[in-house]
Amino acid sequence: MIAALTWLLLYQLTGEILAHVLMLPIPGPVIGMALMFLTLVVRGYGERPVPKALQQTASTLLQHLSLLFVPAGTGVMLYLQLIVDEWLPIGVALVISTLGAMAVTALILRTLTHAKAGAHHA
Repeated sequence: MIAALTWLLLYQLTGEILAHVLMLPIPGPVIGMALMFLTLVVRGYGERPVPKALQQTASTLLQHLSLLFVPAGTGVMLYLQLIVDEWLPIGVALVISTLGAMAVTALILRTLTHAKAGAHHA
């Protein structure tokens, strides 16, 4: 589990470094996650199961995911007046980003299901 956690943190660190050096508007952990995904795809883990240690470590982290929301909740309480003052732009941004994420997810799902259906007919 230590090795898998180390790899997860190294990918996150790499993403953070890339985000800062290249001044990208994407958070470092997201870049790190994309890099890990690409590594798994290149190594052929789309066709076979992900390494057991990585699966177990990720599952353990996901089981305790609620703990990661404590700092965010504290931040909300700390800046509650700012949120009250700026509720409209925050609300609009939340609605637009949620609808955008749902639309992109739907398009990706449709593309992947058509590609999979086409592969079965070939």
